[in-house]
Amino acid sequence: MNIDEAKLNDFLGKAVGDLGAAISASLMLVGDRLGLYRALAEEPATPTELAARTGTHERYIREWLGNQAAGGYVSYDANSGRYTLSDEQALCLADPNGPVDLPGAYNIVEDTFHTLDRTLENFRSGAGMEWGEHHPCLFHGTERFFRAGYHAHLLGEWLPALEGVVDKLAHNAKVADVGCGHGASTVLMAQAYPNSQFIGYDYHPESIRIASERAATAGVANARFEVADAVGYADRDFDLIAFFDCLHDMGDPAGAARHALQALKPDGHCLLVEPFAGDKVEENLNPVGRVYYGASSQICVPVSLARHGPALGAQAGEAKLRAIMVDEGGFSRFRRATETPFNLVLEARP
Repeated sequence: MNIDEAKLNDFLGKAVGDLGAAISASLMLVGDRLGLYRALAEEPATPTELAARTGTHERYIREWLGNQAAGGYVSYDANSGRYTLSDEQALCLADPNGPVDLPGAYNIVEDTFHTLDRTLENFRSGAGMEWGEHHPCLFHGTERFFRAGYHAHLLGEWLPALEGVVDKLAHNAKVADVGCGHGASTVLMAQAYPNSQFIGYDYHPESIRIASERAATAGVANARFEVADAVGYADRDFDLIAFFDCLHDMGDPAGAARHALQALKPDGHCLLVEPFAGDKVEENLNPVGRVYYGASSQICVPVSLARHGPALGAQAGEAKLRAIMVDEGGFSRFRRATETPFNLVLEARP
């Protein structure tokens, strides 16, 4: 065997970086749950100062800060001995309303270890795993991580990219949010458009219970939530039906598309937000694709297979989604309305 030392060292360097990221995943959760990121965002601190401000033990905090600084998640000033969060780091680590809620994403990672035994069995047998069988940290992590994206893009970019939708919402639209989870997207839209009515649907009863609580806490009176799957809700005459990062998980995505078409008004809109993906594997061999393939193999594909679905996966790509919505679902118009580095935002019309 002829080993190229340069290639070996390049690979090992990458592997050590990944190992450092993996062992640090639980420490991201520690920083979030103990308020360490939030405290650093308020003011730089030495380990002793940060421990005192957060009610934690200095010896552990010293190691945590060393880990975070080595990974580039905080900065260290050797002269003062203080650690600092930059404004950019704080936006992603300590602000739940920022554009990216990184600790929320690590709640999703946490779930994959809770379900590791099932994942091993699924790989062997081809079986699936229902959404509701996952650890609750998945539901809360999904809410947090995706809510940040909704706050950053939904009202200012995604809805305005749909033809005439904002004007309808401003007056008196009827909207369905299918697969709404904890209702982050539903509540956000309802708050922004008080003249319209919003219904969130999800087949997971506990998520619907929490979504109703979220709406009540936010004081939103024009949103309600019902337990129903994507082919089972009974309401009709919607101006807008939205699927946020959920169609690829479904057991019957084509059936969901057909049901949406029947439930829409003739001039209605279907908003489909999906993970960003190209149509070919080689187009997705990048950092974002790596994250999505990881989540897809452990969460998205099992959910669809549990219902004997096609298991589109998080990296389905626009061509497959078009086939689902148009060829199988019956929509006549389909286009990419806009995009972000993490999402394809697609519009289907009757």
